Amino acid sequence: MSERQAPISFEFFPPNTPVGSEKLKTVVKDLSVVSPEFFSVTYGAGGATREKTLATVQDIAAMGYEAAPHLSCVGSTREGIAEILQTYRAQGIRRLVALRGDLPSGTAVAGEFRYAAELVRFIRETQGEDWHIEVAAYPEYHPQQRYAARDLQHFAEKMKAGANAAITQFFFNPDAYFHFVDEVRKLGVTAPIVPGIMPIHNYARIAQFAQRDGIEIPRWVALKMEGFMDNATAVRDFGLDVVTKLCERLLAGGAPGIHFYTLNQSALSLEVCRRLGR
Repeated sequence: MSERQAPISFEFFPPNTPVGSEKLKTVVKDLSVVSPEFFSVTYGAGGATREKTLATVQDIAAMGYEAAPHLSCVGSTREGIAEILQTYRAQGIRRLVALRGDLPSGTAVAGEFRYAAELVRFIRETQGEDWHIEVAAYPEYHPQQRYAARDLQHFAEKMKAGANAAITQFFFNPDAYFHFVDEVRKLGVTAPIVPGIMPIHNYARIAQFAQRDGIEIPRWVALKMEGFMDNATAVRDFGLDVVTKLCERLLAGGAPGIHFYTLNQSALSLEVCRRLGR
């Protein structure tokens, strides 16, 4: 790893059970040894996990660490978003990951926000500058967007609306990340764009996520992983090598940090951090 210690952050989803919540506190404590900048917590489609997200954020903050709740706006009203922001403000939360999000299945009403840029603009206009706002970036472009140029423009609009930084969807192709950064810099975006990295806990599950979200898994990685069949140790060891080399290349190329999608586990993210010299 380069001499400067690039910031590290981790993402969780809200646990569904009290046992899961207690386990997550242990995971937070385990990951805290690498001094992460913050922990983010996801938010279900249409705000389906709103209360669980708040509870998880409160747990993390109570342990003395910075927590950043995700906040999706599709299907929401301005009044509803303002109420959520007020709740977080009362808890001392000042960092958000602002997203468009997805409507719950079977729901047709989009609400008062169509795009994440509108959510960012609403936060800035009604709350001022005392929030640190991250937004999503898609190095291989948003899976629902047919035209790359349009996706880049939407991203630039989010940043110009007042976002402080961006975190990317996970990926395995560093060239896609560097190309994306180069393209949005041409559009006037100067804020940090942090690569999102998913350690390979379970290859079949990662491959399913990748297919759903339009993420390329390099053919040589896929073939090798599939060749391991049910050899969990081989999958783990090879996955660690692939993800570590990816992080090393990203940091050497100027990435401003790494954001790990942990799936509420600590071991693989910690091992990658150790290999990076954290």
